[in-house]
Amino acid sequence: MKASTSRRADAARKVSRREFCVTATIGGLAAVLTSPVSDAAPVAPAVQSQWNRAKALDAVILDAVNSGSIVGATVIAAKDGEVVYRRAAGFADREAHRAMTENEVCRLASMTKPIVCVTALALADRGRLGLEDPVTRWLPDFRPKLPDGREPVITVRHLLTHTAGLTYGFLEAEDGPYHRLGVSDGLDHSGLSLEENLRRIASAPLLFEPGTGWHYSVAIDVLGAVIERVTGMTLPDAVQRIVMDPLGITSIRFAASAGTVAATPYGDASPQPTRMTDPFSLGFGPSSIVYSPARAFDSTAFPSGGVGMVGTAEDYLHFAEAIRTGGAGVIRPETVAAMTSNAIGDLPVGAAGPGFGWGLGVAVLRDPVAAKSPVSAGAWNWSGVYGTNFWVDPAAGISIVALTNTAVAGMTGNFPIALRQAVYQEA
Repeated sequence: MKASTSRRADAARKVSRREFCVTATIGGLAAVLTSPVSDAAPVAPAVQSQWNRAKALDAVILDAVNSGSIVGATVIAAKDGEVVYRRAAGFADREAHRAMTENEVCRLASMTKPIVCVTALALADRGRLGLEDPVTRWLPDFRPKLPDGREPVITVRHLLTHTAGLTYGFLEAEDGPYHRLGVSDGLDHSGLSLEENLRRIASAPLLFEPGTGWHYSVAIDVLGAVIERVTGMTLPDAVQRIVMDPLGITSIRFAASAGTVAATPYGDASPQPTRMTDPFSLGFGPSSIVYSPARAFDSTAFPSGGVGMVGTAEDYLHFAEAIRTGGAGVIRPETVAAMTSNAIGDLPVGAAGPGFGWGLGVAVLRDPVAAKSPVSAGAWNWSGVYGTNFWVDPAAGISIVALTNTAVAGMTGNFPIALRQAVYQEA
């Protein structure tokens, strides 16, 4: 058993800082640019093996920054555990003319969720947390009710799968209950404690009986509070000790470390994305997403298990590869299989679209035809509203992380679609 765990950990470590250097100096070739690069779009040299998708990815990234739809991006890919592509393009700070770098710290937004879910699953593997535990076992006061006044049981599994009946403020009308109660989605600088935010969430009516529907939500913020209660640690400390430290990941955290210079965030606008103020409101769905870029540097802000982390593309790829290769000793291979398999039957996953199911923390591609996706069935992914996305395709042995500083164009629409098409098009 120990030998098996060691082999899994060694496989995950193949995508490490040291190997990035080796790839650059031995296996890498300078990219041949197939698109012109304007003075407004600096591009770092690509690090890549002779991967037959490199030029196609170059073209997508350079078109996005040259057209102005994306201010800056850093993209990294691994194939069968080897880094085969890395590129930074555009600006980390357009007004200061600071180029995006390959190790740029970006706001991960909802790409935080898989990390926090892995933390909870690791506790389950150790017998400290049960997926069928009522949330009230750990949070006795968290008792949201249905509109008819009934108080249903919400389990840890419901939180992991977004089937608890919770929502997000930006997914309801501006006069909805989360707005009226002042619930924080975790992106703003509300000044609330986690306990107070949970009290407000629990005061809002549930959308449906838990387990009978799927709705994207603050469930992982609630899960973060459960993790705190189980471990007796703050969520940042629990994630650090249970996931980050064993994987040797240093940049991914809930508050950027002192002296960190993070990518400046921008919001979609015409004729070009606009630099975010603080706060910054961006129309989205039935209302708006309210951002506070400064929150990423405030260690006193409550740790949002749903959207609160920052980090680099390199470190996130390392996390994704650790899970793809069997959990690297953080969670068991059987738990990886459960996490990355559809766990909600035929419930529609509105935030992902047709063809997708949901696992224990990630979207799972069930039907590529229905999803109109070139990615293999069984692939898993998620994204974030600061303009981030990643996907892992176990059948193809591919993991890709794309972090941008442009909300929400880096998350949804032409850019992520074009990235996927570039990877899977005929060479």
